[in-house]
Amino acid sequence: MPDILTITFNPAVDLATSVENIVAGPKLYCKAPRVDPGGGGVNVARAIHKLGGRATALVAAGGPMGEKLLRLLADEDVPTHPVRVRGETRQSFAVTDLSNGDQFRFTVPGHPLSPAEAAQLVSEIASIAPMNGYVVQSGGIPPGLGDAVLQRILDAIAPRTDKLIIDTSKGPLARFIATPKAPALVLRIDQKEATIAANHPMNTMNDSLNFASSLVARGVARMVVMGRGAEGSVMVTQTARFFCRTGPVPVRSVIGAGDSFVGAMTLALARGETPDQALRWGVSAASATVGTEGTDLCDETQTRAYFAQCRVVTV
Repeated sequence: MPDILTITFNPAVDLATSVENIVAGPKLYCKAPRVDPGGGGVNVARAIHKLGGRATALVAAGGPMGEKLLRLLADEDVPTHPVRVRGETRQSFAVTDLSNGDQFRFTVPGHPLSPAEAAQLVSEIASIAPMNGYVVQSGGIPPGLGDAVLQRILDAIAPRTDKLIIDTSKGPLARFIATPKAPALVLRIDQKEATIAANHPMNTMNDSLNFASSLVARGVARMVVMGRGAEGSVMVTQTARFFCRTGPVPVRSVIGAGDSFVGAMTLALARGETPDQALRWGVSAASATVGTEGTDLCDETQTRAYFAQCRVVTV
């Protein structure tokens, strides 16, 4: 199986807890928190590990919190390639209101990267990108890397592989969509970002399919995946269009569902599965993740159970 490298420019130490009832004013007494390593690419690597695969997580880590992040990854036996930066690694936290199940998620911005740190990160990516393997850039991109960073990654890994999978947002995503110079292998985009990029709502599945098709036709990516929440996900390739959904899923926490999707999809592609089956694995892993507590992710048993229920249709 080809090797997999995940990239996390803005990782976090994630805390998840709960209280009986969230109200403003009085002191709220939380349950004991769950603490996990977090950030897009970190969670992608964790999901791949939980599903029986192996991926190396390149992470920008700084300060004592960065050391804690690396220890948490080591505890889960996830291989890491840390790139030291000056800014302290951030924390994110989520609180669930036990009276109604509502989840409140808080994230703080990452520290800006210096030009030297940005250059070092891209250089490290170029040096360890797996030959003919998969590179996954997932999660937010902190200030300092610039909106053209996705193209810089493509250029950096080009001597080794052209299999870049992108799942990000805001300026870097908008820049990559607007001015593609070479296609990524896969672009995953959610409904909100798609609405912004297309400048019109994604009210129907056809809206999503047509916009995804336009991205493939323009050379943004060879495959585009778009989530439609509980409705399911669509995938458009250069030759086909697919829709996938599973049955009803109990939702306990949505944290990490998209990252689990990307991890399972990437692992399936690396194992030689067809795009439609990779989509099916992604939807199954996301479904398994939303049934877990706090910042926990999918496990292989539950993912396989949802996979058996999942159906992919050509549309």
